[in-house]
Amino acid sequence: MNDELQHLKNLGKTSAQWLHAVGIHSASDLRRLGSVGAYRAVRARGFRASKVLLYAIEGALLDVHWNDLPPAHKAALIGQLDALPLRNKS
Repeated sequence: MNDELQHLKNLGKTSAQWLHAVGIHSASDLRRLGSVGAYRAVRARGFRASKVLLYAIEGALLDVHWNDLPPAHKAALIGQLDALPLRNKS
């Protein structure tokens, strides 16, 4: 199967499956929703994704390894996530 999401940096089979399950099927879908929105959608669907998925999605959008995101950038993502109500944000 040729999965566009799996060709993005940081995204593997499981993360792509989770994203597909919430209606994200392409890089443009992912860009439209953004990393925080996509992560929230995955978590809201009941998947037990850690915050590494949030960083992985952001890295995929920026074409960098998630671990290379500066701590301040990761903190800003968490700040955006925490600013929006959601059960089980971790």
